[in-house]
Amino acid sequence: MTTFNKEDYFMNNKVFDLEERLVSVEGDIILFCKKLPNDLCGEYDANQLLRSAGSSTLNFGEAQGAQTVKDKIFKLSLSLKELKESRVSLKMLNMLQFENAGERDSLLNEVEQLIKIIATIKKNKRQSIQ
Repeated sequence: MTTFNKEDYFMNNKVFDLEERLVSVEGDIILFCKKLPNDLCGEYDANQLLRSAGSSTLNFGEAQGAQTVKDKIFKLSLSLKELKESRVSLKMLNMLQFENAGERDSLLNEVEQLIKIIATIKKNKRQSIQ
């Protein structure tokens, strides 16, 4: 059985699909959270990060099927809010130096990029209805 190597996949198949990026970062966050300490603090932080990352991805999916532009903006707002929550959680984990610093930085960088992209999409959608 072949294993999936995300780095090779993304380098060879430049992924620009935003849904795929959100799914990918959510998967990476799941794997990252599995490595957090199995104590009260580690479980709390992992659960918080898992919920916000998952919610962001799912709300983006809902935005894609929105019936109106206003509904799409609302769903994008929810996705953006959850990404910002994920960013804060990752920054806090950075401060506490939980797990691999390179992995934390990589996740934080991707979340920052996704925030900028979704904020721009939301802004453009909002301008289109004014």
